[in-house]
Amino acid sequence: MKPNQTHTEKSPWQNQVGQAITSPAQLPKGFNVDIKALTKVTRQYPMLISPYYLSLIENEQDPLWKQAVPDVRELEDEQNMEDPLAEEPQSPVPAVIHRYPGRVIFLVSNRCAMYCRHCMRKRKVGEEDLHFGKKSSKKIEEGLQYIQSNTAVNEVILSGGDPLLLGTEQLDRILSTLKTFDHVRIIRIHTRTLCTLPCRITDNLVMMLKKYQPLYINTHFNHPREITPESTKACEKLANAGISLGCQTVLLKGVNDDADIMGELMTRLLEIRVKPYYLHHPDPVAGTAHFRPDINVGFDIMKHMRGRLSGMCIPQYMIDLPGGEGKVPMLPDYVKSRSPKTIQVENYQGKICNYPL
Repeated sequence: MKPNQTHTEKSPWQNQVGQAITSPAQLPKGFNVDIKALTKVTRQYPMLISPYYLSLIENEQDPLWKQAVPDVRELEDEQNMEDPLAEEPQSPVPAVIHRYPGRVIFLVSNRCAMYCRHCMRKRKVGEEDLHFGKKSSKKIEEGLQYIQSNTAVNEVILSGGDPLLLGTEQLDRILSTLKTFDHVRIIRIHTRTLCTLPCRITDNLVMMLKKYQPLYINTHFNHPREITPESTKACEKLANAGISLGCQTVLLKGVNDDADIMGELMTRLLEIRVKPYYLHHPDPVAGTAHFRPDINVGFDIMKHMRGRLSGMCIPQYMIDLPGGEGKVPMLPDYVKSRSPKTIQVENYQGKICNYPL
């Protein structure tokens, strides 16, 4: 311990969380915002931005601004649902979503380093009854008991909120308990801290996570400008520890619905050792309609990337079906016609070619 350090002194990442922007009135004076209008939005959909992520925003038209700062259009969305994926009916206990037979989502935290305006669990943001910050949580214990008793579950995905907003010791206890269940063979952690709070990836955290291989981390970058020296270093620490990294990007209107921007993002992700995994079409979640592009925009982007980028760079374009029916890949229609001996296919340049069967 350093000479003036005490047991109660907070780490840099905890200080960042404590200094987060939670009100439009706290935004820097250089931004032109309607504080009254945005405050009305935050009464329904809370606001939280880490100082780090705020420092990356350049202006009010910035794609990073759109992800972080409330928008009056959030209150104008009358077509979407709070829980379109039917997560609540598929929760046998409060902290577990059990949609697929062999895997569950385990909601271990209700905290995030940033409240993304496109969040698919927007209905839960700021809920007090999802507090998992204590040393032990009844909901976490119930979740562990459920997973232990369901031996068909071989994969557990830690989500929330953001699991890495838990303290390292608490996360260690959850992981160590899961590892005692013989039927749990794979553990994933879904986190956006690599993008929104990279200082959370401390040496102590990495040493702890390294104990629990095979362990996979899926993160969430939506724009090339989110890949900074700080986020690159965070990813490097985890990759050097042998932890596989993937990215679940969301296709967002006005943020990344452009083939060149998406191609640059996927290439840069691979450069920092993060494998592009999914490109999600945004779910029809209440308060997010202004982010949803036409599905054909996604098809066009996928066709543009194919042939121009390495196959390693190309994610699967996915929709998550309403009603909890599960994820389905969206594929451009490359096969144009069939005959008993050949199929006609369209390549990335739009050229129609014959392929013998």
